[in-house]
Amino acid sequence: MCNVCDSTGLSRRHLFSAGIGALAVTAAAAEVQAQLVRSADTPDAALARLMEGNARYVAGKMNERDFSAGRVARTQGQVPFAAILGCADARVAPELAFDQGPGELFVVRVAGNFVTPDGLGSLEYGVAVLGTKVIMVLGHNNCGAINATVGALQQGNTLPGHIAGLVTAMKPAIEPVVKAAGPDMAQRAVVANVQAQVRRLQAEKPILGEAVAAGKLKVVGAYYDLATGKVVPV
Repeated sequence: MCNVCDSTGLSRRHLFSAGIGALAVTAAAAEVQAQLVRSADTPDAALARLMEGNARYVAGKMNERDFSAGRVARTQGQVPFAAILGCADARVAPELAFDQGPGELFVVRVAGNFVTPDGLGSLEYGVAVLGTKVIMVLGHNNCGAINATVGALQQGNTLPGHIAGLVTAMKPAIEPVVKAAGPDMAQRAVVANVQAQVRRLQAEKPILGEAVAAGKLKVVGAYYDLATGKVVPV
């Protein structure tokens, strides 16, 4: 056999072996993803998995991941076990805070972590189509949107552009806290806002409210501490 033919044969065998290897990696990644889904197939299990991930994050013992390994498998779809309605604050990264990989969380973010029509539609899609078992509304300390709302309620100031719309949306939940005055107002305002969004999502019909009533979905609230990374229920 000539060198050219022999070289071609080797190349073909190499490509074939590489293709088989790629399929094996894809299949393995898909199986890992399926196992993760099975490990969080109820609302309680999904919530427990979130909190276990946060405990690893706080302790600095996050799971090691090869982010490239599952890329091909993820082109076939997504199966997030939980949805996060979080703040747009750059210091709060849900996938890191809960030590989850790509495709595991369905994240909706807006400054002040409140429900908007578009955000509601996204969360409904997560539950009805993707099968998320828990929605967590995640607030955090030192939230600029919350502080702006408190300031607007106290001083009656008008904020520029569409920022005013954010404040208007959060005022109903935060106004009772401002009227009550007292210490730790900013933190209490964050908690009040989170709790108001949780109540709204729990009651939204037809998708979320019915899923909650059927025991297929939990909607919970939580507070993220920027200094420690710890997430606590509220």
